[in-house]
Amino acid sequence: MENVAFIINPFSAKKNYQPFLDQLKTQINNPLYYISESIVGTDDFIRENFDSVEIFVAIGGDGTISTVAGNIINTDKILAIFPAGSGNGFSNETQFSKNLDELLEKIKSKNSRKIDTFTVNGKLSINVSGTGFDGKVVKEFEKTSRGFKNYIKVSLKTFFSYKPIRLTFADEKYAQHNGRYLMVNIANTRQFGNNAYIAPMASKSDGLVDLVLVKKFPLIYSPFFAFRMFTKKLKSDDYITYLPISETEFSVDTKSWHIDGEFNRIESPVHIRVQPASLRILI
Repeated sequence: MENVAFIINPFSAKKNYQPFLDQLKTQINNPLYYISESIVGTDDFIRENFDSVEIFVAIGGDGTISTVAGNIINTDKILAIFPAGSGNGFSNETQFSKNLDELLEKIKSKNSRKIDTFTVNGKLSINVSGTGFDGKVVKEFEKTSRGFKNYIKVSLKTFFSYKPIRLTFADEKYAQHNGRYLMVNIANTRQFGNNAYIAPMASKSDGLVDLVLVKKFPLIYSPFFAFRMFTKKLKSDDYITYLPISETEFSVDTKSWHIDGEFNRIESPVHIRVQPASLRILI
């Protein structure tokens, strides 16, 4: 299969990438692939093969996909995905499954379309990024062996002790939304991953992101919040506000963020900017 490169994050899917690689080698004669040990290594591999490759396939979670996307954004190169992360939010939202035959059929057809991305102080995000409670959860989650059960455990433990963050908008038109929040999310797609739909109305091709402001709610409300999140029924209410934006700036009294599920330290003021139709993905 010419003009296709496979980039494998060996730390995803509990480090069990060998079955995928074995199956790939039975399907494709001498595939071009790279087992990535670092972001720098991935960047170098893509740069070296950029001119000869048309489709770059990311095998990993949202962080891996974001790294590959960062190298091909605003070009005609195409991103494809084989999900192998703990949440797989972006691959769920772009209809990529853990089925190699299906993926290879898509690659043969080469059908693609452009979607939006956005930046947080210049850092690329393709799915959902945020700060506050979920930024802290991601920081603690990275200390575990990952997996959905650990995510729930860490989330519950963090909820009891977490003090809301203070948010202040630079733009006067949003001043009414200044205040304290449990978490602040920027959603290009609808879900974090694991089918947790934080922004069920978000679209990845409308030139906007949903800024999701969540106030700390009483513990008694948490089962309702969780139920609504997992059934795509979250909407604006006393605890949640959705603001569709193309660009904005605000300050928060924390530096703990996650960008597509990966922990980052980000200084305020925080500038959010949508990059419309900037990433080409396989469909």
